[in-house]
Parts: sequence; structure tokens; C-alpha cells
Amino acid sequence: MEIITYLFDFILHVDKYLEAFVRSYGLWVYALLFLVIFVETGVVIMPFLPGDSLLFVVGAMCGVGLMSYPLSVGLLLAAAVLGNQSNYALGRYFGPRVFKWEDSRLFNKAAFNRAHDFYERYGGITIVAARFMPFVRTFAPFVAGVAKMSRTRFTLFDVSGGALWVVGIITVGYFFGNFPFVKAHLDKIIWAMILIPGLVIMFGAWKSRRKPLQVG
Repeated sequence: MEIITYLFDFILHVDKYLEAFVRSYGLWVYALLFLVIFVETGVVIMPFLPGDSLLFVVGAMCGVGLMSYPLSVGLLLAAAVLGNQSNYALGRYFGPRVFKWEDSRLFNKAAFNRAHDFYERYGGITIVAARFMPFVRTFAPFVAGVAKMSRTRFTLFDVSGGALWVVGIITVGYFFGNFPFVKAHLDKIIWAMILIPGLVIMFGAWKSRRKPLQVG
């Protein structure tokens, strides 16, 4: 229970934790940030790590000179792209195995065909849009691998989506993260980053249940 409480506190006050780490350990903060972004995007069982809020705070810290903007962007973009590639590879590896479970309602040939059809038609926009959706961005590349989306096509949208996500949010934090209003209400902004995409996902899921995807 204490670990969960600490995790929530870290997510909501990531600015204070990150600033303390920078002041105490200096350049090691870049290694820590690389690891967090890589794990959040590359390990399918770790979707709860801070992503959007962390990038925003990194941008704000770059804005006051505590961190390097070009170094942060370059390293975290690499972490985001490599994380997705790792997640995709896991999906490619495990997909053929789990879909052999003929008696499973979720993992069978029909489910594979539906997933493959979806990613053939909408996989690109899904990979890009998922970058801005907590939880979804952790699972989207894995499912793309399971659905055997082509590596070339996946990489194209992985890099473009990662660039939009990392460069976009760090830059917004750089220019706006140190406004007094933003600093005073950062916890509410972080909640909005989590809840608004979540509501969009729930609405999309509700609509998809009303209108199932037609295969073929």
C-alpha cells in the first residue's frame, strides 16, 4: 500500500522529485529519465509510469536552465522510439504463440484476423495517437506486433509519433511550465493529462461496441 501511495505522490509531484534529483545527482538524471520513458513505452506491464507529465516537467526545467533542452529531447526521443520497438518485438514474438489457443475467446485465429485487419487500415494513426494516451501507448505497439503490422510501416509511425510526443510536450513545458499559474496548479494539470485521454478512450470503446469492426 505504501508503494502505491508513493507512486501516486511521485506522479502528482514529479516536478519536486525531479528537481531534487537534478540538484543531488546532476547528469545522472538523464539516465533515469531515459529508463523511465523506455520502460513506460517498452514494457507492456508498466503502463502506470508518468509519461506526459514527466516530459512537461522536463521542459519546464529546461526552461529555467536546470537541464539541457537538446540533450533531453534527443535522449527521450530515443527512449520513446526504442521502447516502442521493444514492445513491438515482444508482440511479434508472443503473438503467434498465444493465438494458437484455439479454445480461447480472446486469443484465437479470428481475433488475430480482426487485429491484423484493424492495424492494416488504422495502425498508423493508432500508433501516433496512442503516444498521447496514458496506458494505451504502452499496449498499442505490443498489439501492432501481435497483429504483424509490417516493421517498416510501424517504424515510420513510431518515429513520427514519438517526435510529436516528446518534442511537442517538452517544448510546451519549456515555454509554459514556469508560468506562476501553471506551477500553482500543476497537480491539476497532471490529473487532466491522465483523465482527459482516459475519457476519450472510454468514449471510443463505447462507440466501438455499438458499431463492431467489419472484417473483409
